[in-house]
Amino acid sequence: MASDKEPTVIKKYANRRLYHTGTSSYVTLEDLAGLVRKGEDFVVYDAKSGEEITRSVLAQIIFEEESKDGQNLLPIAVLRQLIRFYGDSMQALVPRYLEFSMDNLTQEQNKFREQMGKTFGTGAIDALQAQTRANMAMFTEAFRLFNPFTAAAAAKAKGEAPVQGEIGELGDLKRELNEMRERLDKLAKGK
Repeated sequence: MASDKEPTVIKKYANRRLYHTGTSSYVTLEDLAGLVRKGEDFVVYDAKSGEEITRSVLAQIIFEEESKDGQNLLPIAVLRQLIRFYGDSMQALVPRYLEFSMDNLTQEQNKFREQMGKTFGTGAIDALQAQTRANMAMFTEAFRLFNPFTAAAAAKAKGEAPVQGEIGELGDLKRELNEMRERLDKLAKGK
């Protein structure tokens, strides 16, 4: 969430305590998770070295949330696929794609909340389940796009013919990504 306001500075000390410079108090990872949920930006610096460590603190928050009972947001298959992208020729594209996908999910989430506000009643649970299924299908498709070999293998295992000749922007994007991947693989093998 971009804002004109400067992000809050959090300092992490050697004793692993986090200090919120805006409120002059120590905070926990749960407090920082609350700031993220409220849409407040912050940046975390190592107090001793001055190095920015925001990414690792956010990853630690995700790890903590994932370890809570019933709080699993990232399926094991998604975590494995993310690990596979590290060091892969597609690694540079993944962050932008994930950011784009999350922005779309957020927009859909807001539409869903508006819809629930208008039609709150007996069908609310059914609508929630339908939206959850649609969001999961979107994420599954998003990760499938980055690994066409997995999709072909899955289709072959199900006895289906792989999707051929997709039309529109999505098909063009897939084709371009595959061509780029092949070129990068050739360049990597040539060195």
